[in-house]
Amino acid sequence: MNGDLDFSGKAVLVVGGSSGIGNGIAQAFRARGAAVQVWGRRATAADYAGEAGSNLEGLGYAQVDLADPAAVDRAGPTPSTLDVLVLSQGVVLYKRGEYDPGGFRSVVDVNLNSVMHCALKFHAALKAAQGALIVISSTAAYHATRGNPAYNASKAGLVGLVRTLGEAWAADGVRVNGIAPGLVDTKMTKVTTEHPKRLEAALARIPLKRLGTPRDMAGVALFLASPLAAYVVGQTLPVDGGLILA
Repeated sequence: MNGDLDFSGKAVLVVGGSSGIGNGIAQAFRARGAAVQVWGRRATAADYAGEAGSNLEGLGYAQVDLADPAAVDRAGPTPSTLDVLVLSQGVVLYKRGEYDPGGFRSVVDVNLNSVMHCALKFHAALKAAQGALIVISSTAAYHATRGNPAYNASKAGLVGLVRTLGEAWAADGVRVNGIAPGLVDTKMTKVTTEHPKRLEAALARIPLKRLGTPRDMAGVALFLASPLAAYVVGQTLPVDGGLILA
């Protein structure tokens, strides 16, 4: 069993791996022997120094503007083989910014369109390695989020994309699956976690009565990329402490 989670000699790329959930996943693969590269928004890895939820020790790093398809195309070098690709990019606009057409478009461009662009860019490398693609969605895909229509629509779109690519690429030996995190303690959720009343109300809806952590998500990512999930295709697994059960 432990050998199934040994990624020694494997190549892993985590897009959106500079902080939060993506960073937790990147470090989990590194801890199990993988050579891990991450893409982030800032110019250098040093720009994340000292930031909570960001640990780039032992990781390769590249700045890529995911909102710009040409920048994704230029990013490289594209490896000939890639064992695991984790697409963890995500943005959100608060204060009803996603009700503005430009705001809606900017969120969908990163959260959904860039995921497909990255998947296509690395398809050949994943096929050569008979690798795994893991897409990070959200439990927002399964319920309304009144203030964030673009975030909701993009994350729901990822669930459908995982199903479709899972079916389409299985014949190539590429297993495509997803993770739908619930409320995870990252900088993106500070709007809730730093306000006691909002946090109390949120925890009351979670059967496990605690926030998720990047480590919680990383364990599921390791499983999905491993031989233990060899017969799992096209699924998005909610990892939410039971949030969407009610």
